[in-house]
Amino acid sequence: MELIWFYIAIILALSDILHGKLMWNVFNDPYVLFAGFVNEIVSSPVHGWIIHEILEAIFNIVVLSIIFLSLEIGILGGLVHLCIDITHTLFMKNKNPIVHRALHFAIESIFFILIYGF
Repeated sequence: MELIWFYIAIILALSDILHGKLMWNVFNDPYVLFAGFVNEIVSSPVHGWIIHEILEAIFNIVVLSIIFLSLEIGILGGLVHLCIDITHTLFMKNKNPIVHRALHFAIESIFFILIYGF
């Protein structure tokens, strides 16, 4: 359990990549249709973006909960990932994929180190 923080950060990164691959490569057409449906329901593109981020967080919660057999880890991981996604989208306009992954890994690692220790 000493490196649980590391494993959680790695699985979150893999889950994020898996979510992107599934939504854009496997379920592209239904995902675009769903996005159009959500866009018609909500009042602004920002609300649609927030819904997308929340659905991504739910995906991460499910993946982490299954892999670690812990709803607590799943919820904490999904929420910290959601907070980072929202924050860096608002404040870091020009980011490359390496910076994006490094930011997530560093903050998620620090978060789980604080919870589970070294």
